[in-house]
Amino acid sequence: MSEFKKKFCPNCGSSNIKWTIPQLWSIWECFNCGYRGSVVIENDELAQKIKKDYKAKQKEV
Repeated sequence: MSEFKKKFCPNCGSSNIKWTIPQLWSIWECFNCGYRGSVVIENDELAQKIKKDYKAKQKEV
């Protein structure tokens, strides 16, 4: 049985990330921070840490 894993942005930890260009296999786009790239996170715990760090950085700016 195949298990679906939720995908998260490696930049901001958002789950609002979509596979935008399937013809190129690996282009993902985050609709929260604008990230575009081939790397996504599938670990919820890691995504929460990334999200926390991203929010802290946003407050500094």
